[in-house]
Amino acid sequence: MRRTASRAAAPARTGAGGRVAAVDTLRGFALLGILIVNITYMASTHQGSGAADPAFDGPVDHAVRAVVAALFEAKFFLLFSFLFGYSFTLQLGSAHRAGTRFRPRFLRRLAGLFALGALHAVLLFPGDILTTYSVLGLVLLAVHRIRLRTALRLAAALLAATAAAYALLAAALWRAGGGGVDTAAAEAGAARAAEALRGDAASVVAAHLEQLPDVAFLLVFFQAPAALAMFLLGLVAGRLRLLDDPGRHERALRRLLLAGGTLGVAGGLVYAHAGATRPGSAYHVLALGVDVLTAPLLAGAWGAAVVLALRSRRLGRLTGALAPPGRTALTNYLAQSLVGALLFTGYGAGLVNRVPPAGLAAIAVALFTAQALACRWWLRHHRYGPVEWALRAWTVLGRPPWRAAPESGGSRAPRSAADKLSTKR
Repeated sequence: MRRTASRAAAPARTGAGGRVAAVDTLRGFALLGILIVNITYMASTHQGSGAADPAFDGPVDHAVRAVVAALFEAKFFLLFSFLFGYSFTLQLGSAHRAGTRFRPRFLRRLAGLFALGALHAVLLFPGDILTTYSVLGLVLLAVHRIRLRTALRLAAALLAATAAAYALLAAALWRAGGGGVDTAAAEAGAARAAEALRGDAASVVAAHLEQLPDVAFLLVFFQAPAALAMFLLGLVAGRLRLLDDPGRHERALRRLLLAGGTLGVAGGLVYAHAGATRPGSAYHVLALGVDVLTAPLLAGAWGAAVVLALRSRRLGRLTGALAPPGRTALTNYLAQSLVGALLFTGYGAGLVNRVPPAGLAAIAVALFTAQALACRWWLRHHRYGPVEWALRAWTVLGRPPWRAAPESGGSRAPRSAADKLSTKR
């Protein structure tokens, strides 16, 4: 009986501007996962260096790091990338209905994202993804008329080629002696970076600039191919309107949750174990290749779990609370980095390398909760987030509405995505 009622739920496309509630909710969820990962890099110069932090070496510290690495790292930016591709189709359809030229607007949007991302990387957090998205967006624009089957094959080829490249590199390292990390050098580098990050503003910016080449290498050879593959999968899903009424695909979502979760968690455990026990080794590089193939499955399982939860009377309101931060994701993403900079660098408290992993996870959850509440209040009175409004003004070369229209919020809080999906339950 419950299943029948669930399938009768209203389509997800509701609300101001014909927004897709499931997309906003998934974007908010992805933003939470990205924060849980990013805060570990904002708060510790040991993260990613190959050297363990000697200040936090207890069982709880290792357990939290393992959970974040296995279940969160390299997963949520993929879900966010999928949604970028899906949202591209929504923007394209909106421009077509309005009779406006899409290409010039989208190019201005990408230019705006690149500028924001460059400032973000230099001033707040070198691990920026906006610049990568803006460059890959040009590729998406160039191929957006691609046949669906070709897009799926190209996405699979990108992931397979990247994984194969890691396997070949792992084999080369193994033949050369196994690779590894110079722990003493890594610890010394982490100490120098921490000292720089606790300095004045000029010192912080200099430290960020010093990190950028390593970050760029990671983006080009690990994140960018996977992100482009997810762009293409999102493009396919958007053209098929798969998230407009998720209830029609409940069986497929359950299969994705089971299969993707099983294989994705297995790959994540290999990735986490290799990074914790043999950083920089042939085993670690091979594990990166395994993660390239399995992380999209786990990202898909996470997404399926959220969409299925939206259709549940018990969990729907909880997951529906993710929609407001998802509608203002750009503002929240940059605000998260600003708070991180104020907490962990010389801009503010200078707490880099001084907060344990469990404390970082708690800070991330608390910060996101505060953002969700603030966004719910903001969207009662405003149509866009502050940064979204500025980016849209640049994109359309005009002044978008600042206040919310009465039907999209007015003085009342917008209905949650769960309410929208369970209207006919």
